[in-house]
Amino acid sequence: MIRFSRILCPTDFSEASLEAFPHAIELARLFKSEILFIYVLPVLPPAPADFGFESEVVEFVSALRKDAEERLNDLVSAHVPPDVKSRVVLAQGHAAEEILRAADENQIDLITIATHGLTGWRHLVFGSVAEKVVRLAKVPVLTVRCHDKNLGQR
Repeated sequence: MIRFSRILCPTDFSEASLEAFPHAIELARLFKSEILFIYVLPVLPPAPADFGFESEVVEFVSALRKDAEERLNDLVSAHVPPDVKSRVVLAQGHAAEEILRAADENQIDLITIATHGLTGWRHLVFGSVAEKVVRLAKVPVLTVRCHDKNLGQR
């Protein structure tokens, strides 16, 4: 029998990424699974050492991390019912790579991820985190197509 003990559900805090939440929650209920919600902070370029900005950059990165953690916790509190076991994971780096790393490190059985539905030149320019996750994941990936009208052509 197929068993999903741990489900990973990435978010970038967009409305589109939230469309995967109900699917992850329903599967977690069905399989009595734990959901790990992950947000990946972007990589910031290093500040030039000769300008003396090192301490400001460290403070800025710390503030970004704290804000992301608060937003992720608030998001999970607002959308995940108390009967569903969940926790949050913060990472920093390139989104697809960090999602895949978190899947490996946390022994994830299923990744549930929203696709933002980019097509044509937008897809070519911006790429797709979901597409890279689907291609490289070692576990099954459930993709949920978003219905955000502002994301371009369908």
